[in-house]
Amino acid sequence: MKYHNAKIILPERLVEELQNYIQAGYIYVPAKAKHRRRWGELSGYREELTKRNKIIRISYHNGMTLEALAEKYHLSLYTIRKIIYQK
Repeated sequence: MKYHNAKIILPERLVEELQNYIQAGYIYVPAKAKHRRRWGELSGYREELTKRNKIIRISYHNGMTLEALAEKYHLSLYTIRKIIYQK
């Protein structure tokens, strides 16, 4: 998240109005729905996890045990089961 100085980017009357509600603090301005990105999309981490999970499912269907997968990927058995049985 990037911070901007309100005095630089907003009209003076809007800054004054905001000061009626908050002084020297931070305000979060959410993105419009059409501009929102899902978690991990910007960094590419979501795609990386999707690929990892696909490999885990393939490995399981090729005979690798839940315990071996948990150890290999440093995940709990519960997490491995969630990955394998997710739809």
